[in-house]
Amino acid sequence: MTKAALMLSTGILAATSAVAADPVEPAQPFHPVTTFSIVCYDSATGQFGAAVQSHWFKVADVIWLEAGVGAVATQSWTDLAYGPLGLDMMHNGRTAQQALAGLLASDANNAVRQVAMIDARGVIATHTGAKCIPEAGHHQGANYSVQANLMRNNTVWDAMAVAFETTEGDLADRMMAALEAAQGQGGDIRGMQSAAMVVVAGEPTGVVWKDRLLDIRVDDHPEPLKELRRLLNISRAYDKMDEGDEHIAAAEYDQAAEAYAEANRLAPGNPEILFWHAVTLVTVGEVERSLPIFKQVFEMDDSWRELVPRLPAADMLPNDKKLIEQIVSQ
Repeated sequence: MTKAALMLSTGILAATSAVAADPVEPAQPFHPVTTFSIVCYDSATGQFGAAVQSHWFKVADVIWLEAGVGAVATQSWTDLAYGPLGLDMMHNGRTAQQALAGLLASDANNAVRQVAMIDARGVIATHTGAKCIPEAGHHQGANYSVQANLMRNNTVWDAMAVAFETTEGDLADRMMAALEAAQGQGGDIRGMQSAAMVVVAGEPTGVVWKDRLLDIRVDDHPEPLKELRRLLNISRAYDKMDEGDEHIAAAEYDQAAEAYAEANRLAPGNPEILFWHAVTLVTVGEVERSLPIFKQVFEMDDSWRELVPRLPAADMLPNDKKLIEQIVSQ
């Protein structure tokens, strides 16, 4: 089958009677987003995760997640419709297996698809079409599925499974280990370009952006997994900064210092974290604790000194001229 033929809009047009007549949208053209990915579920927290890497621009488009519902990765000759339609069917009570079976049955080009789904019951469904470019395969385990195609070696998906199962930490830690293990086995035969990782909450809040606990992506980079790892550390640094703020609000200054120290370890040389730590200390009356931190920030970049006098107008520092002078003089 030629690429021109594959690009015709012949994809998913209707759900089968096996899963009831759910309304579907016309299929979009699909693209050769050949890649390796993981979808997973944390039974303790209810969180879903998905992560992916490819030699293709903006591969984040192939992973779809919804809090309290499930996760989908749609790849190989990709029809993105599998993502939203799969989530919609699981949202309406279908299992991952029922949703995937229905979508595949109505897809004339399912032989070139590779799709994985996981639902809120922990049910997993994975399909590697017979015409996915070798090396291609998948591995299912307890609450996860890893899948890959166009790989240099056929050891990729098993290595991902081992890494996910043996790595300690939360879903993000374990997914990152799985991606790195895939690359360690040779990864995509074409090389690397983009990567992404998303984690959503176990219980939906009704506010989609609040449900996304982690959402990082690298659209175009010579070392996307290294960059994804860096972004994961920065994301966690900001989480630690928020934790530090909470400790300060509770007058738990030693715990706050520990949280901010961890934030600085995760994102060394980031003046943003230090600056807002100092500002938060001032707002709770701990001026003397704040001054050495301000001094450190100003030594890194004097623009932060210029910012300080602007903050009282936004009620982010007290409107106290002597206090502001004291801070900027550090």
